[in-house]
Amino acid sequence: MSGPDDILPTYDREAARWARERNRSLWEEPALQDSVAGRAPGLAVLDLGCGAGEPIAAWYAARGDRVTGVDGAAAMITEFCARLPRAEAIHADMRTLSLGRRFDVILSFNAMFHLRPADQRAMFPILAAHAAPGARLLFTSGPAAGEAVGRVGDSPVYHASLSPGDYRRALAGAGFRVLWFRPEDAGLKGHSVWLAEACT
Repeated sequence: MSGPDDILPTYDREAARWARERNRSLWEEPALQDSVAGRAPGLAVLDLGCGAGEPIAAWYAARGDRVTGVDGAAAMITEFCARLPRAEAIHADMRTLSLGRRFDVILSFNAMFHLRPADQRAMFPILAAHAAPGARLLFTSGPAAGEAVGRVGDSPVYHASLSPGDYRRALAGAGFRVLWFRPEDAGLKGHSVWLAEACT
């Protein structure tokens, strides 16, 4: 069975295929739009678990935002740089990230949920440390607490989720207020998605 320690080696191995086969229909756009609603282009955007950069990071870049992509899989960073050569790309594990600067939008779309539950809880202070006042935070989870195994390419991949109540407590404890939570949203291809905002 695949576990959380296998995630980065798996994505290193599967990066090229994943980048080729990634759904680019931009079904995520309604959530992306909400992350920048009422804000002019030119935002600093931190994409944690950026993968190959398409379509999400590319959407922000096309809007005129300044994108920083972070991924723990070196092969994914290579794919990202090939597709968004003008964006900043950083090979780093999000669990130990400390960039010393703040961002207007932080997202972890189908990425943070590969971490074990304890590591997800520990991410919220890291997210807060990188959030500018009023920053929007967009991330995916499961609809309820639990663990599951999916697939990327030919490889199994681990997923985990806290309960919605645990996420709400973690967000509040890190200084974020929930704008909305959409569990298994049909308009977002059944994904469970959170949008929060830094309170200060």
